[in-house]
Amino acid sequence: MATITSLGVGSGLDLSGLLTQLQAAERQKLTPLTEQQSTQQTKISAYGRLQSAMERLQESISTLNDPSSFRKQTSSVTGEGVAATAGETANAGRYDINVTQLAKGGSVASNSVAIDQVLTTATTSLTIDFGATYTDGVFDPSAAPLDSYSLNIAADSTLEDVRDQINADADAGVTASIVNDGTGYRLALSSKETGKEASVVGFSGLAQLTMDDATLRPGQDAELEVNGIAITGTTNRIEEAIQGVTLDISAVSENPVSLVIERDEASLKETINEFVSTYNEMRSTIDRMTAFNGEGETSGELLGDRTARTVEDRIRRDITDSLGNGDLNRLAQIGIDIDERGRLQVDETKLDEAVATNPEGLMAFFAGDTEEAGFAGRLNATLESITADDGIIQVSVNSAESRIDNLDKRIARAELSIERNIERYRSQFAQLDGMIAQMNSTGAYLSQQFSMLSAMQSGN
Repeated sequence: MATITSLGVGSGLDLSGLLTQLQAAERQKLTPLTEQQSTQQTKISAYGRLQSAMERLQESISTLNDPSSFRKQTSSVTGEGVAATAGETANAGRYDINVTQLAKGGSVASNSVAIDQVLTTATTSLTIDFGATYTDGVFDPSAAPLDSYSLNIAADSTLEDVRDQINADADAGVTASIVNDGTGYRLALSSKETGKEASVVGFSGLAQLTMDDATLRPGQDAELEVNGIAITGTTNRIEEAIQGVTLDISAVSENPVSLVIERDEASLKETINEFVSTYNEMRSTIDRMTAFNGEGETSGELLGDRTARTVEDRIRRDITDSLGNGDLNRLAQIGIDIDERGRLQVDETKLDEAVATNPEGLMAFFAGDTEEAGFAGRLNATLESITADDGIIQVSVNSAESRIDNLDKRIARAELSIERNIERYRSQFAQLDGMIAQMNSTGAYLSQQFSMLSAMQSGN
Protein backbone atom coordinates (compact mmCIF):
# COMPACT_ATOMS: atom_id res chain seq x y z
CA MET A 1 0.00 0.00 0.00
CA ALA A 2 1.26 3.50 -0.86
CA THR A 3 2.53 5.61 2.02
CA ILE A 4 0.41 8.76 2.72
CA THR A 5 2.34 11.69 4.19
CA SER A 6 -0.62 14.07 4.45
CA LEU A 7 -4.28 13.24 5.01
CA GLY A 8 -6.40 13.62 1.86
CA VAL A 9 -3.51 13.54 -0.63
CA GLY A 10 -4.27 10.02 -1.73
CA SER A 11 -8.03 10.19 -1.71
CA GLY A 12 -8.59 13.84 -2.54
CA LEU A 13 -10.97 14.05 0.42
CA ASP A 14 -10.77 16.81 3.09
CA LEU A 15 -9.82 14.35 5.78
CA SER A 16 -7.76 16.98 7.71
CA GLY A 17 -10.81 19.24 7.93
CA LEU A 18 -12.93 16.30 9.05
CA LEU A 19 -10.36 15.39 11.71
CA THR A 20 -10.39 19.01 12.97
CA GLN A 21 -14.19 18.90 13.25
CA LEU A 22 -14.04 15.62 15.16
CA GLN A 23 -11.43 17.11 17.51
CA ALA A 24 -13.67 20.15 18.17
CA ALA A 25 -16.61 17.84 18.82
CA GLU A 26 -14.53 15.79 21.26
CA ARG A 27 -13.42 18.91 23.14
CA GLN A 28 -17.04 19.87 23.68
CA LYS A 29 -16.97 17.21 26.37
CA LEU A 30 -14.72 19.56 28.39
CA THR A 31 -17.22 22.45 28.35
CA PRO A 32 -19.36 21.29 31.31
CA LEU A 33 -16.20 20.73 33.37
CA THR A 34 -14.65 24.13 32.58
CA GLU A 35 -18.00 25.83 33.24
CA GLN A 36 -18.17 24.14 36.66
CA GLN A 37 -14.62 25.25 37.32
CA SER A 38 -15.45 28.84 36.37
CA THR A 39 -18.47 28.76 38.66
CA GLN A 40 -16.31 27.67 41.60
CA GLN A 41 -13.73 30.38 40.86
CA THR A 42 -16.51 32.97 40.77
CA LYS A 43 -17.79 31.71 44.13
CA ILE A 44 -14.33 31.96 45.69
CA SER A 45 -14.09 35.58 44.53
CA ALA A 46 -17.55 36.30 45.93
CA TYR A 47 -16.63 34.66 49.25
CA GLY A 48 -13.62 36.99 49.41
CA ARG A 49 -15.85 40.06 49.03
CA LEU A 50 -18.25 38.63 51.60
CA GLN A 51 -15.36 38.11 54.02
CA SER A 52 -14.20 41.73 53.52
CA ALA A 53 -17.71 43.03 54.18
CA MET A 54 -17.89 41.00 57.40
CA GLU A 55 -14.50 42.26 58.57
CA ARG A 56 -15.47 45.90 57.96
CA LEU A 57 -18.64 45.37 59.97
CA GLN A 58 -16.61 43.69 62.71
CA GLU A 59 -14.25 46.66 62.85
CA SER A 60 -17.12 49.14 63.22
CA ILE A 61 -18.90 47.11 65.91
CA SER A 62 -15.68 46.64 67.93
CA THR A 63 -15.63 50.39 68.59
CA LEU A 64 -19.10 50.15 70.14
CA ASN A 65 -17.89 47.25 72.26
CA ASP A 66 -15.38 49.57 73.98
CA PRO A 67 -16.82 51.42 77.02
CA SER A 68 -14.38 54.29 76.42
CA SER A 69 -16.31 55.16 73.24
CA PHE A 70 -19.20 56.28 75.46
CA ARG A 71 -17.02 58.31 77.85
CA LYS A 72 -15.19 60.55 75.43
CA GLN A 73 -14.98 64.20 76.38
CA THR A 74 -14.45 67.20 74.18
CA SER A 75 -12.74 70.46 75.08
CA SER A 76 -13.13 73.94 73.68
CA VAL A 77 -10.81 76.83 74.48
CA THR A 78 -11.58 80.52 74.18
CA GLY A 79 -8.44 82.60 74.27
CA GLU A 80 -4.79 82.36 73.23
CA GLY A 81 -1.82 80.39 74.50
CA VAL A 82 -3.59 77.29 75.89
CA ALA A 83 -4.60 74.04 74.18
CA ALA A 84 -6.49 71.31 76.03
CA THR A 85 -7.07 67.60 75.47
CA ALA A 86 -9.77 65.90 77.55
CA GLY A 87 -9.66 62.17 78.30
CA GLU A 88 -12.54 59.92 79.31
CA THR A 89 -11.94 60.54 83.03
CA ALA A 90 -12.35 64.30 82.66
CA ASN A 91 -15.31 65.89 84.41
CA ALA A 92 -17.60 68.23 82.52
CA GLY A 93 -17.19 71.82 83.62
CA ARG A 94 -15.93 75.32 82.87
CA TYR A 95 -12.47 76.49 83.91
CA ASP A 96 -10.70 79.86 83.80
CA ILE A 97 -6.97 79.54 83.15
CA ASN A 98 -4.38 82.29 83.59
CA VAL A 99 -0.78 81.53 82.51
CA THR A 100 1.69 83.76 84.33
CA GLN A 101 4.96 82.06 83.37
CA LEU A 102 6.16 79.50 80.81
CA ALA A 103 8.62 76.76 81.66
CA LYS A 104 12.02 77.10 80.05
CA GLY A 105 15.42 75.47 80.22
CA GLY A 106 18.61 77.02 81.51
CA SER A 107 21.75 77.96 79.58
CA VAL A 108 25.25 79.19 80.31
CA ALA A 109 28.42 79.89 78.30
CA SER A 110 32.18 79.95 78.91
CA ASN A 111 34.84 82.59 78.35
CA SER A 112 36.29 83.01 74.85
CA VAL A 113 39.13 80.77 73.71
CA ALA A 114 40.81 79.87 70.42
CA ILE A 115 39.10 77.07 68.55
CA ASP A 116 42.28 74.96 68.43
CA GLN A 117 43.52 75.79 71.94
CA VAL A 118 44.34 72.74 74.09
CA LEU A 119 42.29 73.18 77.25
CA THR A 120 43.83 70.43 79.38
CA THR A 121 47.02 68.41 79.14
CA ALA A 122 45.75 65.64 81.38
CA THR A 123 42.48 63.84 81.86
CA THR A 124 40.26 66.21 83.85
CA SER A 125 36.85 65.96 85.47
CA LEU A 126 34.29 68.51 84.26
CA THR A 127 31.46 69.18 86.76
CA ILE A 128 28.13 70.54 85.55
CA ASP A 129 25.83 72.09 88.18
CA PHE A 130 22.02 71.98 88.07
CA GLY A 131 19.13 73.53 89.98
CA ALA A 132 18.03 77.17 89.95
CA THR A 133 16.88 78.59 93.29
CA TYR A 134 14.27 81.37 93.37
CA THR A 135 13.48 83.52 96.40
CA ASP A 136 10.18 85.37 96.24
CA GLY A 137 10.16 84.73 92.54
CA VAL A 138 13.66 86.13 91.95
CA PHE A 139 16.60 83.93 90.92
CA ASP A 140 19.35 83.70 93.57
CA PRO A 141 22.72 83.23 91.77
CA SER A 142 24.52 82.72 95.08
CA ALA A 143 22.46 79.70 96.10
CA ALA A 144 24.16 76.31 96.05
CA PRO A 145 23.27 74.03 93.13
CA LEU A 146 20.72 71.31 93.83
CA ASP A 147 22.61 68.63 91.90
CA SER A 148 25.74 68.12 89.82
CA TYR A 149 27.12 65.71 87.23
CA SER A 150 30.76 64.96 86.43
CA LEU A 151 32.34 63.51 83.30
CA ASN A 152 35.96 63.01 82.29
CA ILE A 153 37.52 65.19 79.61
CA ALA A 154 40.42 63.52 77.80
CA ALA A 155 43.93 64.95 77.79
CA ASP A 156 44.83 67.39 74.98
CA SER A 157 41.17 68.21 74.31
CA THR A 158 40.30 71.32 72.34
CA LEU A 159 37.00 73.18 72.57
CA GLU A 160 35.47 70.98 69.86
CA ASP A 161 36.67 67.87 71.70
CA VAL A 162 35.01 69.05 74.93
CA ARG A 163 31.77 69.74 73.09
CA ASP A 164 31.77 66.31 71.47
CA GLN A 165 32.54 64.47 74.73
CA ILE A 166 29.68 66.24 76.55
CA ASN A 167 27.20 65.44 73.75
CA ALA A 168 28.35 61.82 73.68
CA ASP A 169 27.32 61.40 77.34
CA ALA A 170 23.57 60.69 77.39
CA ASP A 171 23.40 61.37 81.14
CA ALA A 172 25.07 64.77 81.03
CA GLY A 173 21.71 66.60 81.14
CA VAL A 174 22.86 69.32 78.73
CA THR A 175 23.47 69.89 75.05
CA ALA A 176 26.82 71.51 74.17
CA SER A 177 27.51 73.80 71.24
CA ILE A 178 30.15 76.33 70.16
CA VAL A 179 29.38 80.03 69.64
CA ASN A 180 31.65 82.54 67.90
CA ASP A 181 31.36 85.88 69.70
CA GLY A 182 33.55 87.74 67.19
CA THR A 183 36.68 87.65 69.31
CA GLY A 184 36.88 83.97 70.08
CA TYR A 185 34.84 80.83 70.65
CA ARG A 186 32.67 79.92 73.62
CA LEU A 187 31.27 76.64 74.90
CA ALA A 188 27.48 77.01 75.34
CA LEU A 189 25.51 74.55 77.49
CA SER A 190 21.72 74.27 77.34
CA SER A 191 19.56 72.13 79.62
CA LYS A 192 17.91 69.17 77.91
CA GLU A 193 14.80 69.62 80.05
CA THR A 194 12.80 72.65 81.12
CA GLY A 195 12.12 73.64 84.71
CA LYS A 196 14.20 75.15 87.48
CA GLU A 197 15.43 71.85 88.94
CA ALA A 198 16.79 70.65 85.59
CA SER A 199 18.34 74.02 84.79
CA VAL A 200 22.10 74.18 84.23
CA VAL A 201 23.56 76.91 86.47
CA GLY A 202 27.31 76.47 86.03
CA PHE A 203 30.29 74.26 85.30
CA SER A 204 33.87 73.91 86.54
CA GLY A 205 36.96 71.77 86.34
CA LEU A 206 38.85 73.13 83.31
CA ALA A 207 41.22 75.92 84.34
CA GLN A 208 41.33 77.44 80.87
CA LEU A 209 37.59 77.18 80.29
CA THR A 210 35.65 79.05 82.93
CA MET A 211 32.02 80.06 83.22
CA ASP A 212 30.99 83.57 82.18
CA ASP A 213 28.47 84.55 84.90
CA ALA A 214 26.90 87.18 82.65
CA THR A 215 25.68 84.46 80.25
CA LEU A 216 23.70 82.52 82.86
CA ARG A 217 20.03 82.23 81.95
CA PRO A 218 18.38 80.08 84.63
CA GLY A 219 15.53 77.74 83.78
CA GLN A 220 12.12 78.18 85.34
CA ASP A 221 8.91 76.27 85.98
CA ALA A 222 5.59 76.96 84.32
CA GLU A 223 3.15 78.85 86.52
CA LEU A 224 -0.58 79.21 86.01
CA GLU A 225 -3.87 79.47 87.82
CA VAL A 226 -6.92 77.31 87.22
CA ASN A 227 -10.05 78.84 88.73
CA GLY A 228 -7.77 80.82 91.05
CA ILE A 229 -5.74 77.78 92.17
CA ALA A 230 -1.97 78.20 91.68
CA ILE A 231 -0.30 75.38 89.74
CA THR A 232 3.32 74.83 88.73
CA GLY A 233 4.91 72.43 86.28
CA THR A 234 8.40 71.62 85.05
CA THR A 235 7.26 71.60 81.41
CA ASN A 236 4.72 73.48 79.33
CA ARG A 237 2.56 70.37 79.22
CA ILE A 238 0.52 70.24 82.40
CA GLU A 239 -1.18 66.91 83.03
CA GLU A 240 -3.92 66.20 85.56
CA ALA A 241 -4.04 69.72 86.97
CA ILE A 242 -7.64 69.23 85.92
CA GLN A 243 -8.55 65.55 86.22
CA GLY A 244 -8.35 63.80 82.85
CA VAL A 245 -7.18 66.94 81.04
CA THR A 246 -3.81 67.75 79.48
CA LEU A 247 -2.98 71.44 79.07
CA ASP A 248 -0.36 72.63 76.58
CA ILE A 249 0.62 76.23 77.27
CA SER A 250 2.49 78.36 74.75
CA ALA A 251 2.13 81.98 75.90
CA VAL A 252 1.61 84.08 79.01
CA SER A 253 -2.04 85.09 79.20
CA GLU A 254 -3.00 88.67 78.50
CA ASN A 255 -6.52 87.72 79.57
CA PRO A 256 -7.79 84.58 81.30
CA VAL A 257 -8.47 81.66 78.94
CA SER A 258 -11.84 79.89 79.17
CA LEU A 259 -11.88 76.09 78.95
CA VAL A 260 -15.14 74.12 78.62
CA ILE A 261 -15.16 70.32 79.07
CA GLU A 262 -18.28 68.40 77.99
CA ARG A 263 -19.28 64.95 76.82
CA ASP A 264 -18.44 64.29 73.17
CA GLU A 265 -21.96 63.49 71.98
CA ALA A 266 -21.07 64.11 68.32
CA SER A 267 -18.31 61.49 68.40
CA LEU A 268 -20.61 58.88 69.97
CA LYS A 269 -23.35 59.51 67.46
CA GLU A 270 -20.84 59.34 64.61
CA THR A 271 -19.64 55.95 65.88
CA ILE A 272 -23.21 54.59 65.96
CA ASN A 273 -23.97 55.98 62.50
CA GLU A 274 -20.76 54.46 61.19
CA PHE A 275 -21.95 51.04 62.36
CA VAL A 276 -25.32 51.58 60.66
CA SER A 277 -23.62 52.62 57.41
CA THR A 278 -21.22 49.66 57.46
CA TYR A 279 -24.06 47.25 58.19
CA ASN A 280 -26.07 48.59 55.24
CA GLU A 281 -23.03 48.27 52.95
CA MET A 282 -22.67 44.64 54.04
CA ARG A 283 -26.39 44.11 53.45
CA SER A 284 -26.09 45.56 49.93
CA THR A 285 -23.12 43.31 49.19
CA ILE A 286 -25.06 40.18 50.14
CA ASP A 287 -28.14 41.33 48.19
CA ARG A 288 -26.09 41.85 45.02
CA MET A 289 -24.44 38.46 45.30
CA THR A 290 -27.70 36.58 45.95
CA ALA A 291 -29.98 38.52 43.57
CA PHE A 292 -32.07 36.82 40.87
CA ASN A 293 -32.25 39.18 37.92
CA GLY A 294 -34.71 37.29 35.73
CA GLU A 295 -34.44 34.92 32.79
CA GLY A 296 -31.63 35.79 30.40
CA GLU A 297 -30.01 38.15 32.91
CA THR A 298 -26.86 37.65 34.96
CA SER A 299 -27.81 36.83 38.56
CA GLY A 300 -25.71 37.09 41.69
CA GLU A 301 -22.66 34.85 42.11
CA LEU A 302 -24.06 33.32 45.32
CA LEU A 303 -27.69 32.95 44.27
CA GLY A 304 -29.06 30.00 46.26
CA ASP A 305 -25.73 29.58 48.10
CA ARG A 306 -26.15 28.03 51.54
CA THR A 307 -23.17 29.89 53.01
CA ALA A 308 -24.58 33.30 52.09
CA ARG A 309 -27.99 32.36 53.52
CA THR A 310 -26.44 31.11 56.76
CA VAL A 311 -24.36 34.27 57.21
CA GLU A 312 -27.41 36.42 56.50
CA ASP A 313 -29.60 34.52 58.97
CA ARG A 314 -27.06 34.62 61.80
CA ILE A 315 -26.50 38.36 61.53
CA ARG A 316 -30.21 39.14 61.14
CA ARG A 317 -30.91 37.17 64.31
CA ASP A 318 -28.38 39.22 66.29
CA ILE A 319 -29.79 42.47 64.92
CA THR A 320 -33.42 41.67 65.72
CA ASP A 321 -33.29 39.56 68.90
CA SER A 322 -33.84 41.20 72.28
CA LEU A 323 -30.68 41.57 74.33
CA GLY A 324 -32.07 41.04 77.82
CA ASN A 325 -33.89 42.85 80.59
CA GLY A 326 -32.06 46.18 80.67
CA ASP A 327 -33.60 49.57 80.10
CA LEU A 328 -32.41 49.31 76.52
CA ASN A 329 -32.56 45.90 74.87
CA ARG A 330 -33.39 46.59 71.19
CA LEU A 331 -31.97 48.90 68.53
CA ALA A 332 -35.45 50.30 67.91
CA GLN A 333 -35.43 51.88 71.37
CA ILE A 334 -32.63 54.22 70.32
CA GLY A 335 -34.13 55.02 66.92
CA ILE A 336 -32.59 52.30 64.71
CA ASP A 337 -35.15 50.19 62.81
CA ILE A 338 -35.04 47.67 59.94
CA ASP A 339 -36.77 48.77 56.74
CA GLU A 340 -38.53 46.57 54.18
CA ARG A 341 -35.23 45.86 52.38
CA GLY A 342 -33.54 44.63 55.54
CA ARG A 343 -31.41 47.72 55.98
CA LEU A 344 -31.06 49.83 59.10
CA GLN A 345 -32.57 53.30 59.16
CA VAL A 346 -31.97 55.91 61.84
CA ASP A 347 -34.49 58.19 63.53
CA GLU A 348 -32.08 61.07 64.17
CA THR A 349 -34.30 62.75 66.75
CA LYS A 350 -34.69 59.59 68.79
CA LEU A 351 -30.97 58.77 68.59
CA ASP A 352 -30.02 62.33 69.59
CA GLU A 353 -32.22 62.04 72.66
CA ALA A 354 -30.67 58.72 73.69
CA VAL A 355 -27.14 60.07 73.25
CA ALA A 356 -27.91 63.25 75.20
CA THR A 357 -29.93 61.80 78.07
CA ASN A 358 -28.89 58.16 78.48
CA PRO A 359 -25.20 57.59 77.67
CA GLU A 360 -24.85 55.03 80.46
CA GLY A 361 -27.82 53.10 79.06
CA LEU A 362 -26.24 53.15 75.60
CA MET A 363 -22.97 51.88 77.03
CA ALA A 364 -24.78 49.07 78.86
CA PHE A 365 -26.69 48.14 75.70
CA PHE A 366 -23.80 48.14 73.26
CA ALA A 367 -20.77 47.24 75.41
CA GLY A 368 -22.36 45.45 78.38
CA ASP A 369 -20.41 44.57 81.49
CA THR A 370 -18.30 41.88 79.78
CA GLU A 371 -16.76 41.58 76.34
CA GLU A 372 -19.66 39.55 74.92
CA ALA A 373 -22.53 40.72 77.13
CA GLY A 374 -23.71 43.69 75.06
CA PHE A 375 -25.22 44.00 71.62
CA ALA A 376 -21.83 44.78 70.06
CA GLY A 377 -20.16 41.86 71.85
CA ARG A 378 -22.85 39.43 70.75
CA LEU A 379 -22.64 40.54 67.12
CA ASN A 380 -18.84 40.55 67.24
CA ALA A 381 -18.83 36.95 68.48
CA THR A 382 -21.05 35.95 65.56
CA LEU A 383 -18.81 37.77 63.09
CA GLU A 384 -15.72 36.10 64.54
CA SER A 385 -17.29 32.67 64.02
CA ILE A 386 -18.04 33.66 60.41
CA THR A 387 -14.66 35.18 59.53
CA ALA A 388 -12.32 32.90 61.51
CA ASP A 389 -9.77 30.66 59.77
CA ASP A 390 -12.10 27.73 60.44
CA GLY A 391 -15.27 29.82 59.98
CA ILE A 392 -18.09 29.16 57.57
CA ILE A 393 -16.72 31.39 54.81
CA GLN A 394 -13.24 29.85 54.82
CA VAL A 395 -14.74 26.35 54.95
CA SER A 396 -16.76 27.21 51.83
CA VAL A 397 -13.65 28.59 50.11
CA ASN A 398 -11.75 25.40 50.93
CA SER A 399 -14.61 23.30 49.59
CA ALA A 400 -14.70 25.28 46.33
CA GLU A 401 -10.93 24.96 45.94
CA SER A 402 -11.20 21.19 46.48
CA ARG A 403 -13.86 20.99 43.75
CA ILE A 404 -11.58 22.92 41.39
CA ASP A 405 -8.74 20.48 42.11
CA ASN A 406 -11.01 17.52 41.35
CA LEU A 407 -12.21 19.19 38.15
CA ASP A 408 -8.59 19.77 37.12
CA LYS A 409 -7.97 16.03 37.42
CA ARG A 410 -11.13 15.19 35.46
CA ILE A 411 -10.19 17.66 32.72
CA ALA A 412 -6.69 16.17 32.52
CA ARG A 413 -8.14 12.65 32.14
CA ALA A 414 -10.67 13.86 29.56
CA GLU A 415 -7.97 15.60 27.52
CA LEU A 416 -5.88 12.43 27.52
CA SER A 417 -8.91 10.45 26.29
CA ILE A 418 -9.55 13.04 23.55
CA GLU A 419 -5.95 12.82 22.39
CA ARG A 420 -6.23 9.03 22.15
CA ASN A 421 -9.47 9.23 20.18
CA ILE A 422 -8.01 11.79 17.74
CA GLU A 423 -4.94 9.63 17.20
CA ARG A 424 -7.24 6.65 16.48
CA TYR A 425 -9.23 8.74 14.00
CA ARG A 426 -6.00 9.93 12.40
CA SER A 427 -4.78 6.35 11.96
CA GLN A 428 -8.11 5.21 10.52
CA PHE A 429 -8.23 8.15 8.12
CA ALA A 430 -4.68 7.41 6.97
CA GLN A 431 -5.67 3.81 6.22
CA LEU A 432 -8.77 5.02 4.38
CA ASP A 433 -6.71 7.52 2.41
CA GLY A 434 -4.28 4.79 1.40
CA MET A 435 -7.03 2.36 0.35
CA ILE A 436 -8.77 4.97 -1.79
CA ALA A 437 -5.45 5.98 -3.34
CA GLN A 438 -4.76 2.33 -4.25
CA MET A 439 -8.25 1.89 -5.65
CA ASN A 440 -7.84 5.05 -7.72
CA SER A 441 -4.51 3.79 -9.02
CA THR A 442 -6.00 0.39 -9.92
CA GLY A 443 -8.95 2.04 -11.62
CA ALA A 444 -6.66 4.24 -13.69
CA TYR A 445 -4.58 1.23 -14.76
CA LEU A 446 -7.65 -0.74 -15.83
CA SER A 447 -8.99 2.22 -17.76
CA GLN A 448 -5.69 2.47 -19.60
CA GLN A 449 -5.74 -1.23 -20.46
CA PHE A 450 -9.31 -1.11 -21.67
CA SER A 451 -8.46 1.87 -23.85
CA MET A 452 -5.53 0.04 -25.42
CA LEU A 453 -7.62 -3.09 -26.02
CA SER A 454 -10.32 -1.03 -27.68
CA ALA A 455 -7.75 0.64 -29.93
CA MET A 456 -6.32 -2.73 -31.01
CA GLN A 457 -9.78 -4.07 -31.86
CA SER A 458 -10.55 -0.99 -33.91
CA GLY A 459 -7.29 -1.41 -35.89
CA ASN A 460 -8.18 -4.97 -36.85
